[in-house]
Amino acid sequence: MATTQEQKPPPEPPHAHVNEPEEWVQEDKLFLASQWQLMWWRFRKHKLALVAIGVITLFYTIGIFCEFIAPYDPESYAARHMSKPPDKIHFFDAEGRFHLRPFIYGTKRARDPETWREWHVVETDRIYPIYLFVRGQPYKFWGLFETDIHLFGIKVDYKEAAILLIGGDGIGRDMFSRLMYGARVSGSVGLVGVFVSLVIGVILGGISGYYLGIVDMFIQRFIEFLISIPTIPLWMALAAAVPSHWSPVKTYFAVTIIISLIGWTGMARVVRGRFLALREEDFVIAARLAGSSEMRIILHHIAPSVLSYIIASVTLSIPQMILSETSLSYLGLGLRPPAISWGILLGQAGGFSALSISPWYLMPAFAVVIVVLAFNFLGDGLRDAADPYGR
Repeated sequence: MATTQEQKPPPEPPHAHVNEPEEWVQEDKLFLASQWQLMWWRFRKHKLALVAIGVITLFYTIGIFCEFIAPYDPESYAARHMSKPPDKIHFFDAEGRFHLRPFIYGTKRARDPETWREWHVVETDRIYPIYLFVRGQPYKFWGLFETDIHLFGIKVDYKEAAILLIGGDGIGRDMFSRLMYGARVSGSVGLVGVFVSLVIGVILGGISGYYLGIVDMFIQRFIEFLISIPTIPLWMALAAAVPSHWSPVKTYFAVTIIISLIGWTGMARVVRGRFLALREEDFVIAARLAGSSEMRIILHHIAPSVLSYIIASVTLSIPQMILSETSLSYLGLGLRPPAISWGILLGQAGGFSALSISPWYLMPAFAVVIVVLAFNFLGDGLRDAADPYGR
């Protein structure tokens, strides 16, 4: 009996696996993608920049909701908490029993009979549970409405006991609460200062790079004159002109303007360089031949092409503004108490002798370092993403 032969499929052509549809789709995406899509695809490959976005978002979230996040009023003080070290959060008590709710121990001040140095002794028989959304000291959120709900805290009066996550300062104030309030001032100085310097830098840099000639020469010589002046003496001279009797709000705006008047030069040079590179491009020449006005060419044709570089430059300028405010306030030339900023907190930390006894006074410095590094990583990611020759 003859067996039937199975029919075999016809052989595939040798080019069957070349240029598959998925590859065509990927190529079409690249050719049809907008400038912002290409920037995002390149930016998300920068892992440190993505982490930096989270850090910066947390920083400004703290600044916006500092009254709610801080457990106490930043000006509340008690002798019991003077130079108190950070509290440790426990789940197990001294006898080894587990507590569902985290807690801290109470403390009392003691003095060494030989050196007369004070320290805080932990009292394991006094347990204070930590609650979320607890009622505490009243405050006005953004000065608009009054409430007393805080993110966390203990249900005890501040003068009796307090949860001090990063310790107390020299007069018994909660440094964590003051650090939260300082984040709003230091962060907003960076944003406001960069906005002012952005406006000045984009206008003068764009005019200089587009018109050239005597206008460009005058603006560039003025920029070089400002850059040649030493920064610290210039800050001291301008800050000395701020009257000492001004309110914290007036001093805040004065310091912001002082920093902006010095920080716009770098932005102007970045914008000038981009305008020089784009003013002779084909699309600009075509717009000029079509009868577009000079202002329309600048605003509708060149400015959108420069926007990505401006964004990258802004993210690198914000940490410079924060460091400038911190330096001025630390030297006593910027914001003054009762205003609260990270520079003021560092200025009130004291000398090396105080830091050797209470090292937690340096916590604002660590906060400044973390935020500045985050902005630098974000700026590096945006700069690489905005590079037209990047892959």
